[in-house]
Amino acid sequence: MLRLPPIRLESPATVRDAAKLIAKGNARLVAGGTDLWPNMKRRHQKAETVISLMSIPGLAAIDSSDTDIRIGGTATLANIIRDDKVRERFPAFAKALASISSPPLRNMGTIGGNLCIDTRCTYYNQTEEWRRSIDYCLKEEGTICWVATKSPRCWAHTASDSAPILCALEAVVKLESAEGERELPLAEMYVDDGIDYLSKQPDEIVTEVKVPGTSDSSQCRSSFWKLRRRGSIDFSTMSVAAAVWIDDSEIVTRASMYLGAVGPAPMPVADIASVLVGNKITEDGIAEIAHAARKIARPMDNTDFSPSWRGKMTEQYAAAALREIAGLPQLRMQPRHMLKVV
Repeated sequence: MLRLPPIRLESPATVRDAAKLIAKGNARLVAGGTDLWPNMKRRHQKAETVISLMSIPGLAAIDSSDTDIRIGGTATLANIIRDDKVRERFPAFAKALASISSPPLRNMGTIGGNLCIDTRCTYYNQTEEWRRSIDYCLKEEGTICWVATKSPRCWAHTASDSAPILCALEAVVKLESAEGERELPLAEMYVDDGIDYLSKQPDEIVTEVKVPGTSDSSQCRSSFWKLRRRGSIDFSTMSVAAAVWIDDSEIVTRASMYLGAVGPAPMPVADIASVLVGNKITEDGIAEIAHAARKIARPMDNTDFSPSWRGKMTEQYAAAALREIAGLPQLRMQPRHMLKVV
């Protein structure tokens, strides 16, 4: 049995107090702990002090009283899924959350934790003895990336399922530190680097996610497709999140697509806007966008399935996501875990 190392656990009463503690260094934040505790047991992540956010009042709130929906950083995935307004207004977001792991972990895992979840790699997510036996990789104390041995950088891939769909829906995050707070588009919080994958400062805490009312189902059609070996528990090996804004004449006014788990950050498919905006969604347009998604995807040999097959499936899933939005017949079976929100 893997055990946690000795730690000092702090439970501050306010976000500002938590930010002051994390700013002192050699500390980590924890909410549900579904990612941090296993990582600390395997000695991926280390800290003398762990600061729990779960005792901070109001940080788990889900507020749908306004046009936008505001979700506190420690709101659990299960509670978000159960929220009637979330399911009604942002169904693809609810489906993405419902696809994460299993019910027990969704009862513990939080939205802030999932957005900040550590990047993953076959050579990194192993026990310490395993990693030490082949020499540590670049992501942890080593000098080489075992996925791309001549690369000067780390290629661990993003593991968040909430990030791609929230990026597509143009969500905004609120970050708070001891110096104050700021907001930024969620897509800007990610960096294309397997080690330094977040642009937020180490002492900044994700306190809120705002999903804009302009992206709800009355104005925007969205979809989320996820590839993994099993229908539950497994991390994504590739995902596609798409959002398309369509007027009364079925003309696209805005469009967004992000790929997950094929690079260190959610990857935007920029061509979707140039192809769709000003036009109706057509078979030819879908094929063009799906091909563009395949070109920018960079799956590496760092997770389940072969990189080449994951790349091909990126094109297939991008097409499937857009066909769902357009109401066109699907040419492939929908993943079992995506059939309904539970």
